[in-house]
Amino acid sequence: MTEILLFHHALGLTDGVRAFADRLRAGGHTVHTPDLFEGRVFDSVEEGVAHAQGLGFATVLERGREAATGLPEALVTAGFSLGVLPAQLVAQTRPGVRGAVLMESFVPPAELGTWPEGLPAQVHGMDADPFFADEGDLDAARDFAGSGVAEVELFTYSGDVHLFADNGLATYDEDATDLLVERVLAFVARVG
Repeated sequence: MTEILLFHHALGLTDGVRAFADRLRAGGHTVHTPDLFEGRVFDSVEEGVAHAQGLGFATVLERGREAATGLPEALVTAGFSLGVLPAQLVAQTRPGVRGAVLMESFVPPAELGTWPEGLPAQVHGMDADPFFADEGDLDAARDFAGSGVAEVELFTYSGDVHLFADNGLATYDEDATDLLVERVLAFVARVG
């Protein structure tokens, strides 16, 4: 059993994010889903990002760092889209983290410090997602995967939607999500 710290996307801690966490729990893991927006949920990515900008990304990152307080060192961090920021920050700055699962977003590690040598990661996203593929995240993830800094698995899924793993949204893709869950569970079993 592994402790997983899963951060929500820009729409907030939706029922779909909770359902995804439940699938990881069904795999025998303990999953923590902090609410970085303190109960606020949004109908569009743009509204959620505007809310995060209003809070300040530094506040979102600090809330993510605080969510890790009190959890075991041997932790896997994970995040969807906006939630990749705190997931990556905790993975890059907290000793003992075992791995990072970064879904539908990727931040070049230098923007948050340095990547710990040997820390494994998975990056997931749709190959034509306008946020992931068209805004440079996919290219940055490819560069990082080829850098040799760590074991990095990059998985792309056929499609052009963002937030494909949230079963409460119109963008939900059941087949891609099933494959995502399978890959995440295999990763967590290996690194945890």
